[in-house]
Formats: sequence, C-alpha cells, structure tokens
Amino acid sequence: MVKYLNIKNKWVAAIAIICFLTGGTHVFGQGRPNKFHIEGYSQGTTYQVTYYAVDSVITQKQTDSLLAQLDQSVSLYKPTSLICRFNLSAKGIVIDSHFKLLVKKALEINRATGGVVDITVKPLVDAWGFGVKKPKIFPNDAEVKSILKDVGSDKIWLKGNFLHKKTPGVQVDLNGIAQGYAADLLGNLCEQHHVYNYLAEIGGELRIKGHKPGGEQFKIGIEAIDGNDINPGPLRKIIEPGNGAVTTSGNYRKHLEAGGRQISHIMDPKTGYPTQNEMISVTVWAKDGITADGYDNGFIAMGLKKTLRFLNNRTDIGAYIIYKKPDGMVADTVTAGFKSHMKLQNE
Repeated sequence: MVKYLNIKNKWVAAIAIICFLTGGTHVFGQGRPNKFHIEGYSQGTTYQVTYYAVDSVITQKQTDSLLAQLDQSVSLYKPTSLICRFNLSAKGIVIDSHFKLLVKKALEINRATGGVVDITVKPLVDAWGFGVKKPKIFPNDAEVKSILKDVGSDKIWLKGNFLHKKTPGVQVDLNGIAQGYAADLLGNLCEQHHVYNYLAEIGGELRIKGHKPGGEQFKIGIEAIDGNDINPGPLRKIIEPGNGAVTTSGNYRKHLEAGGRQISHIMDPKTGYPTQNEMISVTVWAKDGITADGYDNGFIAMGLKKTLRFLNNRTDIGAYIIYKKPDGMVADTVTAGFKSHMKLQNE
C-alpha cells in the first residue's frame, strides 16, 4: 500500500525551507519610496512580490496575467496547456517562447550534469505516484524497464519553434525548473517598470534585486531539519542573497511512504527509480531563478560528493547542503559560490 504524505499540486516547490524577511520604509535615492506588496495564488501555490518605489506601478492584475500565461504554456494541471498537448501528441508540436526557453535550459543542464537532470521523466514521475493521477501500487522491475524506453533527453529535440519527440510515449515535465523561471518573470516585470529593489517569491523560489530603503539587504531564513528528515526546526541560517535567485529542493516535505520506506519525488532517469542517498536538502544561489531551480533537483540526485566536485571553486552558482552522515547524524556544508554571494551567518 502506498501512503501519500504532504503531496500537493506539482507546481508547489519541492521543498519550502526558505522564508523572506522584509522591513519598514525609509528614504533612499530620489523621492520618497514606499513599500508595496502583492500576493496571490497561481500554479497551485502562493506567490508574492515586495517592491520599493515612489508609486504603485505594478498591479496584481499584471502579475496574475503574467503567471496565467506561463500556466497555459507549461502547467501539467491544465489539459489545454501546450505541455499537455505535446505529451499527448505523436510527433511533437509548435511551442511558445516560454516553453522553448525552459526546454533549451533544461537540455543545457542535462548535458552539464551528465544526464542526471532530465525533463522526459514524466512517465516515471507518474508511475511512482508524484503525477496528477495516483497509482495504487508502485511499478515492478519489468514495468520500470518498459517505461525507460520513452525516457531520455535524446528523445526530444528542437527545430525552430517545433519540439519533436522520437516516440509517442515521450512526455516532458518542467515542474523542476518552471517555478524558478516564474520568479524570474516576476522580477523582470518589476524591472520593466523601472523598479530595481524587489523580492519576488513563488512556491518558496525567490528572485531578488537591490535592497530595502537605507541600504539594508533582504534577508532569507533557512530552516533546520531534525534527524527524521521530515520536520523542519527553527531557522538554521540567516543569509543575505544580494542580487540573484535562491531555490531549494529536498526530500523531507515531498515524498511517499510504502512499507515504512520513504520514496523520493526525484527520479533517476538512468535507473528509473527514485533517488536514494544522503542528501536531505539543497539550497541553491544563482544569478537567475531558472538556473538555480534547474540545478537544485540535480544536486539532490547527484549526491554529496559529486555535487561538491561540480561546484568546487565556482562563484556563478553555489549551494548550502543539509545531509545525513553515515552514523545518522544530520550535518551541513556550504560551497564557495554560496559563501561569496550570500554572506552566510549564524542566526
């Protein structure tokens, strides 16, 4: 029997251990900036934008419309979306600019991670109970082997605006990268209206630029994890991201349980089985949300040693990692890119 724990709409971030802390209003630059806050519901989760400007130049109608456009492109929960149409097609379809950009970035990350990040895992996601429909039992070895025939980024390719598929059974899932991109879109909307001090958040994924009035930096809190990998504790770290994006992936909030065993929502596209290693959560900093979100699941799947090697001495992307040691104790580590951009400090 499969027991479903904390499984929400797939648009919800894989793990929400990030919160943001904003302060009051002061005077900086020209004029007297005010703090404006927009919040709403989109893509199966909440979103919010906090920005500082003289006037209210961004409205909720604009943010809702922007996110609805993305939803219509790549939401697996809208039967009329482009991604659902692609998944049901025999050979592929013409896609829009959002879909195309996400696919191109996902294929880039697939190559960089040696195939660990693969958007064609949707049949595996569905079979293991993390899709729209929930199966009563997990797949057996023969079923997994059969599903793998339609999994692999070599089975899709772009030619102009047409996304091709090798076989009708090939399906894509962009949930592992789309919310970071959505945070980017909200940030870009701010900048289109000449707002350069903002924090945009959707489903726990953040895009940040500038600072609060008076030069105070936006601060992000990262929760501690207890030894059961499931229940978050008090804030473990307080960080100052500066300009960039912060996303998180992990297993403690989004998993299944069967026979006393936790099943990760992150699939291994090579074996066809959920990943299982020492990783509990990874918080990633990058210059934009699409990059941070695109890599965070990959780092979970790669495991601690491979992730640390991948990020060694890199400053364009960094990670704060919480993991379980061989003796069962929970520990954490931080890479150079996270340190240099985040100004890490204890609470």
